[in-house]
Amino acid sequence: MATTSVSTRTYRLLMAGGWCLWASVQVWVLWLFGWPLPAAMADSLLSNALLALAGLAIATSLRFYLPTANRLVYLSGLTAFMWLFWFVVCKSALLLLPYQAADYQQFWTQSTPLRMVAGLLLLASYTLIHVLWYSLRQQHEEEERRHEMERLAREAELYHLREQLHPHFLFNSLNSINALIGSRPEQARHMTQQLADFLRGTLRKEHQQRISLQEELQHLELYLAIEKVRFGHRLQTQVSCTDEAATALLPAMLLQPVVENAIKFGLYDTTGDICIRIDAVVEGHRLQIKVSNPYDAATAAQNKGTGFGLKSIERRLYLLFAQSGLLQTSADGQTFTTTIFIPQFA
Repeated sequence: MATTSVSTRTYRLLMAGGWCLWASVQVWVLWLFGWPLPAAMADSLLSNALLALAGLAIATSLRFYLPTANRLVYLSGLTAFMWLFWFVVCKSALLLLPYQAADYQQFWTQSTPLRMVAGLLLLASYTLIHVLWYSLRQQHEEEERRHEMERLAREAELYHLREQLHPHFLFNSLNSINALIGSRPEQARHMTQQLADFLRGTLRKEHQQRISLQEELQHLELYLAIEKVRFGHRLQTQVSCTDEAATALLPAMLLQPVVENAIKFGLYDTTGDICIRIDAVVEGHRLQIKVSNPYDAATAAQNKGTGFGLKSIERRLYLLFAQSGLLQTSADGQTFTTTIFIPQFA
């Protein structure tokens, strides 16, 4: 693991404070039993220093290996081994201190049960603290990896959705340019320039996650200009946008597929002129955009296609905002309306 408990400043301060407190308590207890203060301090510092080293060994072991199976058995064995090791080393070291051997050996014999219980409890607590630390750290790292994988998958899907939408429009535009070359070459050149401007703007916005509605409408005008070359006076548009809505943010290149869908079902199956309306307002904490187009229910039902355009927008909104119902459609008489809700965050 990149981050360990020992490398954390807060942990070091807490552990150092805990060990100092326990060592002070031991000095006080030994002093109450009649031991001189220097002797009590030497006994406490040596035994607790060795106990701290045993705890550090446990922490280092858990850093490199934290079992998932038979965890209780492993942790119990590790704690018991370090506890016995500490007890043997501690006994040997303390008996070498410059005390009267008889007095100290007798005191050691009397205090052995208490020392063993206290040492075992401290090491067991130390083990549990580190198991909790590394388990939480491991869980946090796994959560970060999962979020990163989800983010990459979401970005890949969003990119895939955008790439599926562009060729459809590009092929239609190229077919229209091809049809205009012979009969209206000037319009063909003009449409080619408009298409280049639109694609250039698309590439600039490819890596922008969110833009203002005003920028989106400016980019949409390039698309509508191309479509108006194709359909001439038959295609009319009307945009209504409040000042508050103009500055609201939305995912880049969101409206073009919606308007393309409106043109498809409003214009392809009719011979007269149509008007596509775009109305944008901010209600509460959401930007609301309505795209309305006339349609014939009978021909729309026969030629509804795959419905990929609106489904892709709905899927994209869900991936970006983790909310369903952000795209709604309704048919009222001879008008088909697509409503998009974009949450606005402070």
